[in-house]
Amino acid sequence: MSKKIGIVGYGNLGRGVALALKNAPDMELAAVFTRRDAAALAQTVQADTGLTVPVLPVTEAAQWQGKLDALILCGGSATDLPQQTPHFATMFNVVDSFDTHARIPEHFAAVDAAARKGAHVALISAGWDPGMFSLNRLYAGALLPDGVDYTFWGRGVSQGHSDAIRRIKGVKNAKQYTVPVESALAAVRSGSQPQLTTREKHTRECFVVLEQGADAAKVEHEIKTMPNYFADYDTSVTFIDEETFQREHGGMAHGGIVLRSGKTGAGNQHLIEYRLTLGSNPEFTASVLTACARAVCRLADEGQCGCRTMFDIPPAYLSDKNGAELRAALL
Repeated sequence: MSKKIGIVGYGNLGRGVALALKNAPDMELAAVFTRRDAAALAQTVQADTGLTVPVLPVTEAAQWQGKLDALILCGGSATDLPQQTPHFATMFNVVDSFDTHARIPEHFAAVDAAARKGAHVALISAGWDPGMFSLNRLYAGALLPDGVDYTFWGRGVSQGHSDAIRRIKGVKNAKQYTVPVESALAAVRSGSQPQLTTREKHTRECFVVLEQGADAAKVEHEIKTMPNYFADYDTSVTFIDEETFQREHGGMAHGGIVLRSGKTGAGNQHLIEYRLTLGSNPEFTASVLTACARAVCRLADEGQCGCRTMFDIPPAYLSDKNGAELRAALL
């Protein structure tokens, strides 16, 4: 019997989840909850999915307790998820993509308390980083304990960082690109194990459309000094008009590389490299969230509760295949 999944928020990420659920034979989209005009959005959801599903104000989500197997939260990490995930974890099994790395421990604690209070399972920070990259850092470190981790992102659009810029007063639209410093990447691949600062590994490029009358200098200062997002990077801010933005910055490609440079035995050198090249950041992230929703449902069916991350999920729980099928096809 298919698991019934709800979506909170129907921006790029929520739409990606709806599309991912179409390819999940064991799950189905049961409801969408939004802060936008629900009646108008219903037409968009139907066009995207070919399904007629309830599209409701987010304030009505509580009425669906007991009707959904899991709720996938598709809001932003800056202001939405710190409030929404603990709130909904008291009522539903939930999955989110909280990606402010420095605040994950406090977010985990808040969500864990809420999920245990409601006797539900919550999985936070699912996606590709945090998420798939996190797993690969764990695997590589376990295999090469005498080594150093390196992570490079981009060149690509960061949804979380772009969302953070759009929350600034006076910003009409924005895209932020994370760009790896090629000389730093080459040094890692050489096996020299360089010590690199945050600023030496990446630059950040911001393209911003201002609201009429907005103070460009003030907006630029707020971007460049924003903690956890831009303060530790060389950041450029370019102000453009809406037409240029739509023409030149409409895509959502991203990707990155996780590497571990390490030694074994008598000093033999090894390099583990995991790379993602993503045509659509939100659609790939949504696919990870959807697989994690499957895992959350399985944990809940076992009677578990509390918060989890992808570190805590058995790999087989992410797949729609059973153990025999996995052993025959993949092992």
